Amino acid sequence: MQSFQLHERASSVPINSYQREDWQKGYESLKQEGNYWIDDVEGQIPTELHGTLFRNGPGLLDVNGQPIHHPFDGDGMISAIAFHNGRAHFRNRFIRTTGYLEEQKAGKILYRGVFGTQKPGGWLANAFDFRLKNIANTNVIYWGGKLLALWEAADPHRLDPHTLETLGKDSLNGVLAEGEAFAAHPRFDPSCGQDGGAPCLVNFSIKPALSTTITIFELDSTAKVVRKHAHSVPGFAFIHDFAITPNYCIFFQNPVAFNPLPFVFGLRGPGECIKFQPHQPTRVILIPRHTSKSVKILETQSGFVFHHANAFEQGDEVVIDSICYESLPEVEPGSDFKQVDFDALQPGQLWRFHLNLKDKAVSRELIEDRCCEFPSMHKERVGRPYRYLYMGAADAESGNAPLQAILKVDLESGERQIWSAAPRGFVSEPIFVERPNSTIEDDGWVLTLVYDAAHHRSDVVVLDARNLNQGAIARLHLKHHIPYGLHGTFAPGL
Repeated sequence: MQSFQLHERASSVPINSYQREDWQKGYESLKQEGNYWIDDVEGQIPTELHGTLFRNGPGLLDVNGQPIHHPFDGDGMISAIAFHNGRAHFRNRFIRTTGYLEEQKAGKILYRGVFGTQKPGGWLANAFDFRLKNIANTNVIYWGGKLLALWEAADPHRLDPHTLETLGKDSLNGVLAEGEAFAAHPRFDPSCGQDGGAPCLVNFSIKPALSTTITIFELDSTAKVVRKHAHSVPGFAFIHDFAITPNYCIFFQNPVAFNPLPFVFGLRGPGECIKFQPHQPTRVILIPRHTSKSVKILETQSGFVFHHANAFEQGDEVVIDSICYESLPEVEPGSDFKQVDFDALQPGQLWRFHLNLKDKAVSRELIEDRCCEFPSMHKERVGRPYRYLYMGAADAESGNAPLQAILKVDLESGERQIWSAAPRGFVSEPIFVERPNSTIEDDGWVLTLVYDAAHHRSDVVVLDARNLNQGAIARLHLKHHIPYGLHGTFAPGL
């Protein structure tokens, strides 16, 4: 079975633009909670940039000195950078989940983690303990006046958008049962046909088993669930992200198998029980947003997808752009995530898939072979044809490496622009923020957090989205570092 990757290109390893020791330091816990104006600024913060950048990610990589096995098991911490009149204010707070409060009080790990963190005491202490801590560490969204911290395996936590105080779990006005999943990758539909052109938020949940149930949620601008429908698809599904068009929700069902026995007997976390199946195809699932139509399932080459960039409809085709890997890197018990061998792994690359719904055929083309992840774009182009895409990327053109640069791809002209923080800077997900009242797709700014290993601190970097090559417009130096995060959002005017 042919895979996503181009081996002859990906196998060439450049001279490293980074030192492993520098990258590792970004995974130290941040235990302090801050609240201050950012006064150490290089350059000028645009006065038109008004709103708050919210970021979520694992803030604790240990519990009272006991290390977690994988950063995805770390307790969620929200960082908020509020821009107003050319100044910026920083605040961070841990999400007070039940598990976080219990472990902080006990001073030790009390819960097993999805990606291999175990309670002290070996397999006997972990066997038959199926409780999982809602760590609320993957994304944060502001919708309908609510700030919600998301973790895809459980219900969201609601926070005060100004103080970041944890207000408790949010059931979406009773729609979610206690502990019911609400995924960490909602999609903003700027103009929903079912709502007369009003915007809506689309999200999903996964209940994997021998057959998997995918539930679709659509929320209006007041955060009320106006549509909810569930669909069963064959086989076990490990799905982190999806894409939307006006008529479809699109999922890639990665070819994996799940053996629960090592988890049941206390030997592994559930994420460690997932094994990639390289000889099986990837399934593409198209679920109609209008529930009267049937689910369509197509097949393409074996590979693994965490994140999609965007999708749109074009005649009889649905086009979807995705970051693809040759396989799923497995987390092994006893391994140290800080010792990952980047050179031994194939990079994520940007591919475009053409889904011919009439012929049920899939074709694909490589758009960007540089190592890349965390795609971002203008929110008004979600589900529609678009031109500009921003991603975190490696500094080098080939090979696999930590993300140290922000890459802009012009999907029409093929032009590339890149801004790099190498050799001692490591970037997070870029967030595109449109300039107020502009009608030009790339007119705005790109915001990203950069870990600066030279000073063991993080910078908030503001780039001109139309011209990354000119360098940073502003670098806001924080008083400390922020551990590498996952996802975030920008709330205009907040």
